[in-house]
Formats: sequence, C-alpha cells, structure tokens
Amino acid sequence: MHLAYPAVLSALLFCTGLYGVLARRNAILVLMSVELMLNAVNLNLVAFDVYLSKAARDTLHSGQALTLFTIAIAAAEIGIGLAIVLAVYRNRGTSAIDRLRDAAEGHGDDSDDSAGSDSTVPGAEKAEATA
Repeated sequence: MHLAYPAVLSALLFCTGLYGVLARRNAILVLMSVELMLNAVNLNLVAFDVYLSKAARDTLHSGQALTLFTIAIAAAEIGIGLAIVLAVYRNRGTSAIDRLRDAAEGHGDDSDDSAGSDSTVPGAEKAEATA
C-alpha cells in the first residue's frame, strides 16, 4: 500500500476534527473533535512507521510505541474532559461554550432579569418577599 492513502485519510480526519473544534458550540462535540484529531495523528504515526520500517529491517517501531502512548494520553484527556464538562453542566445548566464564555466574562444572559428575581434559585421568592 502506498503511503499517500493513509496520509490523505489522516489529513481529512485532522481537517474534520479541526473544523469541529473551531465550529462547534457544545463542549462534548469539541472533545470528540479533539479525539478525531488525535486519531489522525495516530494513523500518521503508524503509516510512517510501517513505511520507514520497510527500508530498515532492524527498527524499534517507534511510531507504534508513540501511538500507544498517544492513545493512553487521549483516554486520560477524555476522562478528565468529560468530568469537567459534567461539573460545569451541573453548576451552570449548559455545556454550550459561547454561553459559558459570556457568563464568565460577566455579560451573559443568565444574569439579565428585568423583574429582579431569579426563579431558578430556591428561596429567591422568600428573600424578595422579606426585602
């Protein structure tokens, strides 16, 4: 098999993942796009390792070893990333990146309430009635 086939497939996967990171607004879809980009890198590592091992018989297959390391790092990254997304979702009620960024900057639509009371906070009506 020629080296061009996996290289082109890897480039397509990486570009798809890059588009997903830049265009998506959901944090889980962004994490999936990052995983797609890491898989494209893994495909390149294995393809070039196989291509270069044909030239030299005594190789250590370092591309495949780096691929295993990248898979382990990706598994840890997705575990920690999903834990962070779930914690943010429990606290803020959304995983949309734009709304989270706007709320962190202080001008999100979460704090804009013309009546002055927040119905999602328990006890807000009681605090308003006593004021």
